[in-house]
Amino acid sequence: MPVMDNGHVRIEYDDQRADVIIDRPDKRNALNEAAVADLTEAIRRVDEDDDVRAVALLGEGSVFCAGFQLEMMHEKDVDEHDEFQRSFRTLLNTIDESTTPVVAGVKGAGIAGGFELTLPADLRVLGEETKYGIIEVTLGIFPHQGSTQRLPRIVGIGRAKELVLTGEYIDPEEADRCDLVTEVVPESDVDARTRELAGDLTEKAPLGIQNALEAFQATFDVPLEDGLKTEHRLAMQVYGSRDRKEGFEARLEGREPEFEGR
Repeated sequence: MPVMDNGHVRIEYDDQRADVIIDRPDKRNALNEAAVADLTEAIRRVDEDDDVRAVALLGEGSVFCAGFQLEMMHEKDVDEHDEFQRSFRTLLNTIDESTTPVVAGVKGAGIAGGFELTLPADLRVLGEETKYGIIEVTLGIFPHQGSTQRLPRIVGIGRAKELVLTGEYIDPEEADRCDLVTEVVPESDVDARTRELAGDLTEKAPLGIQNALEAFQATFDVPLEDGLKTEHRLAMQVYGSRDRKEGFEARLEGREPEFEGR
């Protein structure tokens, strides 16, 4: 039964598992300000609920998340973009710092911001036909919500650079081989397998899982937050460029961008 449903995100309980579902299928579950705020609140709510031992992060319909709503991003100036990206970083940090394990189920598309939304999840289930990747360099910017910081910690610096700099989708089987995802399943099985995997986690010792997740936070010598701040500062410089405007306009107009490096 839904415990939260406001048109952007809903939460459903199944015993000790909570399903947090992006509910904008008419927008391919693309994120706007309200959806980011609602997702943040939803993750906080289930993490604070002692009856919840695992979370499945899903998208309603055939797509997990197609990234940010493009028209919204195109209209924002640098200050507005800065504010929005800070709110999105708060969402990702909320997932990252959750002591309740989060399993993301990625089907149809997990693109750009939708890709970065999966990075702080503890486990990721990917559909075998899903478009999964970070395409920002084709828009005149670069991915700046964890792809230069969280992604190298998952797949290594070399593979992360390849994904960021080419802006190409990663083949699901390759994503599995490089440990970017936990497993690849048929597209139609993504949600069910994600729920099943989260359900399996609810049967494990909750204190053991909670403490393990806290210990993982101390894995790396360089604080992630410091890296994320650097990433954000550099991204704001790019966002004010002529190429960023050209990249978004070209995508909206269905043509190839003409970048000038300024």
